[in-house]
Amino acid sequence: MIKKSIFLLGTAFLFVACVDNNTYVNSDQVIYENAQKHNIKIDAKNEPIITPEEYKKMLKEQTDAQEEESSIAIDMNQALMDFYNEWKSVRYKYGGNSKKGIDCSAFTQRIYKEKFDVKIPRSTRTQVKIGKKIKKSELEMGDLVFFKTGVRDRHVGIYMGDGSFMHASIKGIRFTKLDKPYYKRKYWTSRRVLN
Repeated sequence: MIKKSIFLLGTAFLFVACVDNNTYVNSDQVIYENAQKHNIKIDAKNEPIITPEEYKKMLKEQTDAQEEESSIAIDMNQALMDFYNEWKSVRYKYGGNSKKGIDCSAFTQRIYKEKFDVKIPRSTRTQVKIGKKIKKSELEMGDLVFFKTGVRDRHVGIYMGDGSFMHASIKGIRFTKLDKPYYKRKYWTSRRVLN
């Protein structure tokens, strides 16, 4: 009985060892193939070797990408603020599309066309169907924010960052916080049109 148990236990260890061995061989193979694909040297333990020059290059690429992203945000902010300064004294007019009076969807349409050379539809109901739907928590500068302000009425503005949006409201061209009780209650959805 004891001999039988020892034999079964030994056989079980043999199978476990083989399985683990194969797993390591497969993992090593994947590491080796990935390293070859990306021209990364590996040492005897299959760990990547990065030279100081490669490391500096990698850091520079990362820094350059971050600076470019920051520059794009600054450029967008400047474009939006320039538009605001051009239009801040224009009054609200339902159906309006000029400096004699403008409504919310004409305002966002003009921003996209004049500052980013992007054509979007004229009405709020058609603007809400373009771009990519995003969560409120994912908002970035330049995204469109939509509100259900009545049974059939809709409103749109452009997100400016820091929890605020710019829009043509009944009181004129304004910056408003999304968490202002009225807009927090009426918030509907957001869309990303610019990439």
